[in-house]
Amino acid sequence: MKTLGHWIGNESVESASGNVGPVYNPATGAQPTQVALASVQEVDAAVAAAAAAYPEWSQSSLARRTAFLFKYRELLDARRDEIAALITAEHGKVHSDALGEVARGMEILELACGIPEKLKGELSTQVSTRVDVSSIRQPVGVVAGITPFNFPAMVPMWMFPLAVACGNTFVLKPSEKDPSAGYRLAELAAEAGLPAGVLNVVNGDRTAVDRLLSHPDVAAVSFVGSTPIARHIQAEATAHGKRVQALGGAKNHMMVLPDADLDHAADNAINAAYGSAGERCMAVSVVVAVGGTGDELVAKIAERAAALRIGPGDDPASEMGPLITREHRDKVASYVAGAADQGAKVVVDGTGFRVEDHPEGFFLGVSLLDDVRPGMAAYDDEIFGPVLCVVRAETYDEGIALINASKWGNGAAVFTRDGGAARRFQLEVEAGMVGVNVPIPVPVGYHSFGGWKQSLFGDLHIYGNDGVQFYTRGKVVTTRWPDPADSGGINLGFPSNH
Repeated sequence: MKTLGHWIGNESVESASGNVGPVYNPATGAQPTQVALASVQEVDAAVAAAAAAYPEWSQSSLARRTAFLFKYRELLDARRDEIAALITAEHGKVHSDALGEVARGMEILELACGIPEKLKGELSTQVSTRVDVSSIRQPVGVVAGITPFNFPAMVPMWMFPLAVACGNTFVLKPSEKDPSAGYRLAELAAEAGLPAGVLNVVNGDRTAVDRLLSHPDVAAVSFVGSTPIARHIQAEATAHGKRVQALGGAKNHMMVLPDADLDHAADNAINAAYGSAGERCMAVSVVVAVGGTGDELVAKIAERAAALRIGPGDDPASEMGPLITREHRDKVASYVAGAADQGAKVVVDGTGFRVEDHPEGFFLGVSLLDDVRPGMAAYDDEIFGPVLCVVRAETYDEGIALINASKWGNGAAVFTRDGGAARRFQLEVEAGMVGVNVPIPVPVGYHSFGGWKQSLFGDLHIYGNDGVQFYTRGKVVTTRWPDPADSGGINLGFPSNH
């Protein structure tokens, strides 16, 4: 069995901790790989490598950094299929979805290629007699990134390309459930010319996470994952004096108004709820059917759900793959099994689904629940699987109140032909990302990603301008170059701008 270790100082490092975790192929249930779970000492070694590389890398020219980034982008572009295959093998998502993940991650790499423009400072001349004031941004130091299982390539690329472009060094702690993609990204970075220690990968579990949060040489922590862990990350890291951006969970709503094209809405509900087996923080979990749209919309979604092709991610015919683990599959299924007892109507029940030639795979069919209400477990919890809930609302006002009462505020969407209603929705909904006839409003790389309320812990979103701000510190420089003919003399008064 293959054992995946760590990547420290541009070298593969075997773990000495003696602790390993299983890495499954979710389509078969087999365990082809085990991953090393780092000790505190191994985390310290990765941080030490990053700290040693920081002085030279932080002082390197923008030309040197961008030369690496362009080379890295070229290399990743040539290896898209290889990285997507790693994602499919360990996460289970279909190959086309994995390719899309790589492409969206590369958008941030492309943003990082333009870092000279993003790091341009500001200058005000002659603010006082022969006094100029400039603002510059400088890197923060060693940065840690803790990433989730559902996007093992994209979310790391949301973080480290921009961080290293800004002059920081980086320690990545990928999910132990599917670590190979993140590890491969680091190998390819070294191949593209990134100096040793600038990007390191330490695999592990909570021991590794907690050490990164407390390590005195880690200046900042980026995290994407569930709300409880995001809350823990923020509390622990800030207690140790670090800056934090921690993106949590979600319960994304899609409001369908009576004037909407219901076929279009049903297509998009299917795509957004069941893509990647629902294991997306931007998946649509709840459709809010307004007015008389409910019965027809539910029927259209159910018809489409029945036609979905579920199978191994490496089968081109598959539209949806398995879930990440057997335990997670069973947990997701429990929400469907208990829905009727809580008053919901189970329109489509996917809990009995099996793939005949993959009997040990972690497969689950899609489920559709109608007449769901707040207070039911399927509504209140982040299920993170292929379960779509439909809630009925008589009016727009009732629907918007329902959405805004949610403790999460990651994303929300409205489907309508009415421009006035759409404009009102985008202003009134309490969510960080809003779609108008777009079910998964993930912004492009040059706009930042992040939610509101319990979907975000910290002040700054990830990537885009917020990402540059997070990975740099501002500095203001005030300069006077006296005229040689002047005699300044002594003046003990408070400086004034005259």
